[in-house]
Amino acid sequence: MNRSHSEHELNEEHGSSHEYNEKHSAPSVDVVGEGQTEGLAKVEAVQRVWGPKSRIAFWIGIALISYVYSLDGETTYTYQTYATSSFNQHSLLGAIATAQAIILACMKPVAAKIADTFGRAEAFTFLVFFYCLGYILLASCTSINTYAAGGIIYYVGYSCLEILIQIIIGDVTNLRWRSLLSSLYSLPFLVNWAVASNISADVLAQSGWRWGYGMFAIIVPAAVAPITITLYWAQHRAKKLGVVATNINDATGESDAPRIVSNQPFLRKFWNFLVDMDALGLLIFAAGWACLLVPLTLVNGAYTTWNSPSIIAMLVCGGVILLAFIPYEAYVAKIPVFPLAFFRNPTILFPAFIGFFDFVSFYLQYTYQYSFIFVTKDWSTVDQNYFAYTQTLALTVFGILTGFVQAYTRRTKWLLTIGLCIRLLGVGLMIKSKGAHGTTGFLVICQVLQGLGGGIAACSSQLLAQGSVRHQDLGTATAFVLLWAAIGNAVGSALAAAIWRDHMPKQLAQNLNGLLNSTEIDSIYASITTAITYRSDEAVYDGIITSYDYTMKILLIVATAIAVVPVILSFFVKDMYLSDKYVSFLFFA
Repeated sequence: MNRSHSEHELNEEHGSSHEYNEKHSAPSVDVVGEGQTEGLAKVEAVQRVWGPKSRIAFWIGIALISYVYSLDGETTYTYQTYATSSFNQHSLLGAIATAQAIILACMKPVAAKIADTFGRAEAFTFLVFFYCLGYILLASCTSINTYAAGGIIYYVGYSCLEILIQIIIGDVTNLRWRSLLSSLYSLPFLVNWAVASNISADVLAQSGWRWGYGMFAIIVPAAVAPITITLYWAQHRAKKLGVVATNINDATGESDAPRIVSNQPFLRKFWNFLVDMDALGLLIFAAGWACLLVPLTLVNGAYTTWNSPSIIAMLVCGGVILLAFIPYEAYVAKIPVFPLAFFRNPTILFPAFIGFFDFVSFYLQYTYQYSFIFVTKDWSTVDQNYFAYTQTLALTVFGILTGFVQAYTRRTKWLLTIGLCIRLLGVGLMIKSKGAHGTTGFLVICQVLQGLGGGIAACSSQLLAQGSVRHQDLGTATAFVLLWAAIGNAVGSALAAAIWRDHMPKQLAQNLNGLLNSTEIDSIYASITTAITYRSDEAVYDGIITSYDYTMKILLIVATAIAVVPVILSFFVKDMYLSDKYVSFLFFA
């Protein structure tokens, strides 16, 4: 992709998405290597060779992936606390989540670049490999280190799948309907909200958490196969016919453009790929955040303390590396991870920062939420899972409704602000409801409010960013927004772990002093399954509940304060008209 051309286009003044789309709606006639990547050429060529059967196969593939993606997310989440507790390392849950979030962030530009450079089908093949390898390691791990490694590798595939679906939906929809289609992708959560709770409960009761992970090493390849095979077939047919995106005239069926030309050797092509995705920049970016965040998750435990030389060195190195990343991106990188044009475009920049702070706030209270409910509420496993997925259910329902509202009103900025305000209310009310003796109804209402606001905001922010770029920049813009959200995930998880590891041991020692010895207190801190064995001892259990209650309230107060920032940022986002341009060959033809 030509960087100077991209920056020029993104910085042109335009009053609305409609005007911008009008200006850029003419199809590109670039041959590969002259402004259009081979992967994008494949995408647009594929749209020329679809038949009715292949279109049906495509949407069946999307449906299968959406269901398995939902089932995965709503079952494996519950296994984390059991897995880490089985190794007596429950407090490391935040450290693992932080490392996974960094991978989740940094793999999004890689996945987008793979899809744009090599093709969508090739990107799906890439993600399946890492998805399966990660789950095999998780299912067979014998230590917390192997578990963490498996979780990180799995997140490589998970991150790729997350952004590829958004990119493909962007490929085949226009702005007016894109948010609705993206929301409908989450439709299986409505079913799995109930189904997944029973599945995970049965797996834990009969087979154990290892099989809960292992079965997805079989399920995921089977679910991804239909869309991958369909895309490979369409790419092969397009190549056989020798078409590019504008090679065939829709009205006459005649060829009117040069055929696809790409004679570069593989190694040269791979080197260009590394340069295009700014591999060194991503490595610097990931290393900086890892050095800065991971130490936060390890202090005040059995590992080290704040004044440890290794912790100080990592924090300093992390700060220096991230500072060095700025001039590297500005002056050295040929195609930076963060195109400078994006930072000059408020319609991309502010949604990215909104996602960052929103995710920091969310993961501050979400990282240890399941652990809190598990210990303080005497609910069945199924009921615990129902509660854990309540917010996801609300996100799905209100995300779909938001898509319809956007399609009708053709505007979305006001929805973004309203959604963030509702989410702030939900987080703030949790300070009261999250008390260990809070009523079930109040707990659920807070989750619903967060899901309502989050569903509205998520649909709106990503759509605004995508609507301000051309199709060939869609993957990069989507990756930019999702990357900052994932970094927010990492920061929120790290802060949650730091607060948890700082306050929880002190609270347990204070509230259980004279009731248990230090070894028994340490075992409660290390494993939630050990903590609930003291329910029959009222004095000890009250001390445990008080400790969990105090620590969770601190997390919620910080989360509420940070949730104010996205609301303020939403006022600086420019509104846009949701145009009918870029009508898909696959959907609204």
